[in-house]
Amino acid sequence: MSQPPSNGKSRRTASRGLENDGGLAVRAAAARALVPVITGKGSLAGLDDHQVVARDRALFKALCFGACRTLPRLEALSGKLLNKPFKVRDADVQALLLVGIYQLLYLRIPAHAAVGETAGAARLIGKEWATRVLNGCLRRLQRESATLLADVDRDPAVALLHPKWLLKSLRQAWPDDWRAVAEANNVPGPMTLRVNRRHGDREAYLERLDAAGLEGRLCAHAPDGITLETPCDVFELPGFDTGHVSVQDEAAQLATVLLGPTLAPRPGARVLDACCAPGGKTSHLLEVFDIDMHAVDSDAERLARVEDALQRLGLKARLAHGDATARDWWDGTPFEAILLDAPCSGSGVIRRHPDIKRLRRAADIKTLAKLQARLLDNLWPLLRPGGTLLYATCSVLPEENSEQVAAFLARTPDAEATTPRDVAWGRPAGAGQQLLPEADSHDGFFYARLKKG
Repeated sequence: MSQPPSNGKSRRTASRGLENDGGLAVRAAAARALVPVITGKGSLAGLDDHQVVARDRALFKALCFGACRTLPRLEALSGKLLNKPFKVRDADVQALLLVGIYQLLYLRIPAHAAVGETAGAARLIGKEWATRVLNGCLRRLQRESATLLADVDRDPAVALLHPKWLLKSLRQAWPDDWRAVAEANNVPGPMTLRVNRRHGDREAYLERLDAAGLEGRLCAHAPDGITLETPCDVFELPGFDTGHVSVQDEAAQLATVLLGPTLAPRPGARVLDACCAPGGKTSHLLEVFDIDMHAVDSDAERLARVEDALQRLGLKARLAHGDATARDWWDGTPFEAILLDAPCSGSGVIRRHPDIKRLRRAADIKTLAKLQARLLDNLWPLLRPGGTLLYATCSVLPEENSEQVAAFLARTPDAEATTPRDVAWGRPAGAGQQLLPEADSHDGFFYARLKKG
């Protein structure tokens, strides 16, 4: 369906009564939130669900994250339904169409509500002219969904809901597993908890969950981890507000396990967590070991989140706002251990951040690899002889992982890989160990443990 040119009259604002209609408002809010993503100018990070009434917040999040997760298919269908694309200035109308398509294909919402309230929401974004266009497109999808889906799904990138460049990269990196990785990326990850050992073990916490009517199971690889059968609000978790538990994926919890041989025998050891925000690994290390923790991050806003997390957990660290590719924040005293959780593509956590599919570009990988190399080269001299640097990413791409570490070892004579091979998780990947995302289990992650001679 094509749309008529917009004019001043069509941009009039909705009446007060219409603005209070939650069914329309939640769809308009979701469309507004998606505009930065589909135009490549922003992400869903910091998504504020308080812009809709309480009863609609779950639907709001489902629309935003679900649309991002299925964006390749939604956009392909949109192209079939429209006679010509919307103008750039009408990206909000395009977002509304995607929201409508998502509801019809993926949510258990009556079709008449999905169509009528999505089309009606155009009035809330000041574009009443689009009501007819959206209504026509969505009703056609109702009638012809099987034919349209069969047509667009001929493209593997559409069928597997990934951009072509990423699907190609996955296929090259994991020829036997690329399809399973893509499928795992398309399913929301489970809610996994990290039990604070300072307040008891995870077996005891599992009993507390049961008493609260929450069902969970012990993680297979992370000794402090519990995965919930059904996600819940964090404040429903027993003792969350007093620091007894945190939310952290199982794969991310393995950093503390890998640093254990270095830190367990050394009370008071100086440890650096470079690129520390949002602070999950910083906190976990402090929960398990008696260490002198120094944590650095270049993002002041994210560093404040680290401080908040430490305060909730009753932990202390020396926080510094600084760039880990420089050393102006360093006091000159070397560290026994350094954790470098490096900035990366996030290709292992797409299921939690589905907007990565749109916002990340193929050219970004080379840029990120250069940054990772600079971080490694800058931080290595800060490690004392005999100390350990743990390199970590939430990526599944070799350029950021096994190839990155291989290049570092080749140019760093006093670096030796000590990544354990006798572990039940992941698979060998060069000098490191790679976890691929698994449905209802851990995210994709890479670790390489390096010792300084």
